[in-house]
Formats: sequence, C-alpha cells, structure tokens
Amino acid sequence: MKVLYYDCFCGISGDMNLSALMDLGVPKEYILSELSKLNLDSEYEMKIEKSEKLGITGTRVDVILKHDHHDHEHEQHHHHRNLKDVENIINSSSLGDAVKKLSLDIFMKVAEAEAKVHGKTLYEVHFHEVGAVDSIVDIVGAAIAISYLNVDKIIASPVQVGGGFVKCAHGVMPVPAPATVEILKDIPINTGIVPFETTTPTGAAILAANVKEFTAKVDFSVDKIGYGIGHRDLEIPNVLRVYLGTVGAGKEIEEQYIIETNIDDMNPELYGYVEEKLFEVGALDVFKTPIIMKKGRPAIKLSVLVNEKSEDNILDIIFEETTSIGVRKYKVEKTMLHREFSRVKTKYGDITIKKCYYKGRLIKYKPEYEECRIVARENGITIAEVYRETLKQSKE
Repeated sequence: MKVLYYDCFCGISGDMNLSALMDLGVPKEYILSELSKLNLDSEYEMKIEKSEKLGITGTRVDVILKHDHHDHEHEQHHHHRNLKDVENIINSSSLGDAVKKLSLDIFMKVAEAEAKVHGKTLYEVHFHEVGAVDSIVDIVGAAIAISYLNVDKIIASPVQVGGGFVKCAHGVMPVPAPATVEILKDIPINTGIVPFETTTPTGAAILAANVKEFTAKVDFSVDKIGYGIGHRDLEIPNVLRVYLGTVGAGKEIEEQYIIETNIDDMNPELYGYVEEKLFEVGALDVFKTPIIMKKGRPAIKLSVLVNEKSEDNILDIIFEETTSIGVRKYKVEKTMLHREFSRVKTKYGDITIKKCYYKGRLIKYKPEYEECRIVARENGITIAEVYRETLKQSKE
C-alpha cells in the first residue's frame, strides 16, 4: 500500500505543501499545465526554485500577483471572492472531475470555518486571503499534486500551530487564528514551538480534507522524502517534510483505542439505538459481551473501537445515551489486510466485492452484505442466491 505522510513539525501552509509535493517528485511542468486550466494566468506567475533553511535543502514556490497589491480594484477582485466565485472558477475550468471535487472539498473546510467564526452563512463569507489568487493556486495545486501521486492513504503527524499573534484581514488575532482552530477541530495539535503562526487556514484545510489518520508513528518503509521551504526565518527549520512510503507485507497497522464500560441497569432495548449512534459519530466497531458483576448481577460490557479523532464524540454518546457513569480506555494496535473494492455485473445489477490481499496475493473476497440485502429484498429472493450469483460472476 502506497502512503503519503505529512511531518508537520513546523506546521503547514498552502505554499509549503505545494513546494513539498513538488520536491517529492510531482513534475513542475505538470502542475503548471494543470493550473493553466483555471484561466487565471493573466493574474499571477509562479516562481519555483531550490532553497534552504538551516541546512535543509528543498523546493520553494512563490505565487506572485501581476498587479499592484495596493490597487483597490485589484484587492476587491483578488481578496474578496466568496465561495460562489471560487466554485465558478473551478467548475468552469477543464480540470478533471477528481481534482475539481478535491479542490472544492478543501475550500469548503475553510468556508465552514470562516462562516462559524464570523457568524455568517457559507455564501455570505468573503474569503479574504483564501479567496486571493495565490490561495486558489495553492489549494487547486494541492488537489492536482495529491491526485497525481495517487496514494492509497494519507497520514500526518500532530500539527504544530505556533504561538503569539498574527495580522490578518480582521485585525490582530491570537495564534492559532480562529479559523485555523475551527478547521483543526478533532485533529491533534502542538503549540508554541515558535512565537509565530506556523499553520495557516489553507494548510489546515488541506490536511482536514485529505488525511485519514494522525499519528507520530512512522510505520512504513520510506521511498522518497520531500521538503517544502517556508518564507520566514525561524529558530527551527521552517520546512514541511513529506514522505512517500510503502506499507509492507500487504497489511496495514493502525493505532486505535478501546473504550469500554460495564452496564447493569439499562433497558436492553436501547442497545441497538446506542450502537447506531456510536457508528454515526465515528465508531470503528461496537460489540457487547455478557458478564457477571459483583453480587451475581448480570450485565453487559459495551466495547467501542475508536481512533483518536472520534474519541470525544464517542464519549458524548456513551454518557448521554446510556446509564454509564465511567469508562475505561486502552490502546490497541489493529492489523488489517490491504483491501480493494470492485464492482461486479450480475443479473440483479452491479454489486461491490471486497478483496483482501496478503503479501501481494488475493486471499479473500466477498460481496458487500448491505448491497446484497437490498438486492434480495427488491427482487424477492434469498440473500444466499444474491451471494451465489455475485461470486459466480466475479470468477468469470
């Protein structure tokens, strides 16, 4: 399995991300060719060069606007676009559908945060810095580069956000800026390594829209390393480091947690409802074990498998929806086979097959239960018949 890992020891910004991915091997000619499809070439030029910070050499990207920044008409055009303006630019371009979708997903993270912070609706928010041409280039460039790399999974370290204060369109703000904090909700962060902003809303949104797991553990073989060089000189290397790696032996290892609680005083009818709610907020698995507690009381041990990102939401459900007044938590390491999904044409319609690989070999496969259940009900046949037909067609 091919993975991309963001090592955000000095945070992340939009230009550092694009620099790092180009340093990793995404061709600059490809990036420039794809970005030209936005039809914004008359408004900016891109300077790409090798650079260095405190002995670390990497790539630095500068998006240079072609007009005077103090021109009022220019500022209105470049610094006060709203979400609809950005959507029109992207959707009217000839970029591929996958790049368009990812670009808009990243912009939506910023729009949602800005709307909440400023008490406005999504389409009332003006993006200021993020609506500027340079930020459009950073975000769409990120989508282009990530799509080019075509990795199976994107992982990141906890995110360093810095400290102190920063000047922005709304005045002087504490670091991390309110929009950045909003975007990074449920994502592990570190603060205060330097008295400056090290993670911008654009950088935070790129992570929030793409990263599936945040961990300091690098559990893969490293194939390539890239460095995106930042602009400010700091006491530490102002760089974003990215790894392109491979998870060996056809298995994936993730660090997760079990949260469990013993319950002996709840209506058993409620467990089904609680289980549904837990899955809705991010539980990876939920299971119930009959146990005998003190004084011979029968009870249920409710166990929930979670990752760090969803832990708080899981606790909300347990404490609000059950009679539990306390939980236990312990770390587990989950080892999984590499999985791929494909569609099989059957006489009942297309059905998804999940395939599992070990050491590069396909060793297990099966139809997706929920799809088979729906097909069986719609056609008035047994679910076993749907399974037989799907497996038969998958072998032909």
